[in-house]
Amino acid sequence: MSPQDKSTQTNGAPTASFIALLPLFLFLSLFIGAGLYFQSQGVDFAFYQLPSVVAILPAIIFALIISKQRLNQSIDTFIAGIGHANIIAMCLIYLLAGAFAAVAKATGGVDATVALGLSLVPSNLLLPGFFVIAAFIATAMGTSMGTIAAVAPIALGVANEAQIELPLMAGAVISGALFGDNLSIISDTTIAATRTQGCEMKDKFRENLIFAIPASIITLIAFTFAGQGQADVAVQEIEFIKVIPYLTILILAVAGLNVFVVLTIGILLAGITGLVTMDYGVIQFGQDIYAGFGNMQEIFILSMLVGGLAALMQQQGGLEFVSKQIEKLIAKFSKAKGGASTRASELGMAGIVALTNTCVANNTVSIVVTGDIAKDLAQKHQVTPKRAASILDTFSCIVQGLIPYGAQALLIASTFSISPLEAVTHAWYCMILALVAISVVIFRKRTS
Repeated sequence: MSPQDKSTQTNGAPTASFIALLPLFLFLSLFIGAGLYFQSQGVDFAFYQLPSVVAILPAIIFALIISKQRLNQSIDTFIAGIGHANIIAMCLIYLLAGAFAAVAKATGGVDATVALGLSLVPSNLLLPGFFVIAAFIATAMGTSMGTIAAVAPIALGVANEAQIELPLMAGAVISGALFGDNLSIISDTTIAATRTQGCEMKDKFRENLIFAIPASIITLIAFTFAGQGQADVAVQEIEFIKVIPYLTILILAVAGLNVFVVLTIGILLAGITGLVTMDYGVIQFGQDIYAGFGNMQEIFILSMLVGGLAALMQQQGGLEFVSKQIEKLIAKFSKAKGGASTRASELGMAGIVALTNTCVANNTVSIVVTGDIAKDLAQKHQVTPKRAASILDTFSCIVQGLIPYGAQALLIASTFSISPLEAVTHAWYCMILALVAISVVIFRKRTS
């Protein structure tokens, strides 16, 4: 009997093993430990000084060492995890999404969208207005970081002119950015959630609306009542043609067109827009596509390495161990089968992705790491794939917007010259979304 056979039960499932989880803890310890160290030294973006793709390498080596398989078999398992269809598809979508974002930005799409949004915002509704602007841009671009980078400098100038408290404006921008990141069909979190759970992006989008719409309405009301002062925003030239690529991919994606086709059309439309409206040549178009690929390098490589590490942990029973622990909690809090068990399973998914995101400060990584566990829970407790994907994305988004050491908080805090803690304490959308999401999970009927 081979070592691999000995490490599995008679039914073929891996034997639950806490030891198999140690490589993951090593990865988290290195990543978090480095972040805390650099933070104590007052280094900017402390949790991003040690690249995650480097922090995970010792964990992979450790996983290979403690594997019960022979070395060649362990390496084969690792490579098979990297080459899993979901991981490869996820990485290809990352590349296309990065290319679209880069080309659209280079051809003026972001500036045109911001100008359009500012033209529609009444001077006495600046806070909710910037929430909506950031939400639309993030939904279209699929990136909260890109949205904050584009919108925050403008929001800062308007806030100073209107004498709006800077933490309030920062909270409105980060709230809108995370709303769009969570809802966007081309966001890396959406890509990770749908690929790991095996559902269509349009279905996950519609499921997310159950959480996002009530939370966004309440947030808009809150920012409206919190609004202070007003400012006449200078009229900017609006080039609606440059907004068309964003609108197109939103419409096509919601309509259910294959995401690879949607993103390819978006890239071509953004490039054609640049060729028609500005001095933008084919060579520059190609260079921007390549630059977009490069922008996704870290998450591309990390997704592959996490896929390989997850395969090793799964083969050795690590994921089975986690599933059993969650199963015990589900059994403890479920008084009956069916709805109660399903509800507890959904709360279990929410808890594990939230805890992971708190540790790694990256919502996409947290989804990739916990995706297999969530899928297993979903299959055992009749949670639909679209619902599981939505829960993973939603609760990772909530945590990402509330941790002061997250990239979004650090970026907007540096732009506004405020503390990251001030920024996240005014990210009201994430707080409201948490209450709405937990309420929906607990009280909604399970019909599909």
